[in-house]
Amino acid sequence: MVKKVHLQPYMTSSQLKSHYLCSCDRVESRRWHLLWLVSKNWTIQQASQAVGLNYDYAKDIIKAYNQLGEKAIVNRRRQRTDPPSHALLNREQLEELRSSLKESPEDQGIWTGPKVADWIAKKTGREKVWPQRGWDYLRKCRYSPQKPRPRHVKGDPVAQQEFKKNCEKGLENCNKNSLMRS
Repeated sequence: MVKKVHLQPYMTSSQLKSHYLCSCDRVESRRWHLLWLVSKNWTIQQASQAVGLNYDYAKDIIKAYNQLGEKAIVNRRRQRTDPPSHALLNREQLEELRSSLKESPEDQGIWTGPKVADWIAKKTGREKVWPQRGWDYLRKCRYSPQKPRPRHVKGDPVAQQEFKKNCEKGLENCNKNSLMRS
């Protein structure tokens, strides 16, 4: 014979039902539902299956309710605080970095991860900022290196232009042929 579980008399069956029906949080609602069914003389196994919870988890909920009462049913995920920020720059410094990226760096080259890391180290007073963090901040500022693609040393500009003209003519012929077929 299945042993009936005992609930501490913190609340009546009708109070458990009203908590179940009024709860806005889905996790809490399922927990209240489980407790209400158990208060109606359902077994833990039957109640957990009806609510859709794991049997062991349902036992834990009932045990916690018997020990702590209503506090045990609260969904604690909502009470968690955000993890600490690992940002190197605050908002003002980030805006200053964005304005600095519009100008050229001290060596008159282009901005790179190590250069931004050095800039951050100077602004924040840190001994060292890793180059990867500089690159991360470049990406955060939506910066991309603004330099043209490299040209081959032996590249012939005249031959390249001639190729482009011939390629355009070939494409026009291909398009005409494909239009005729359809």
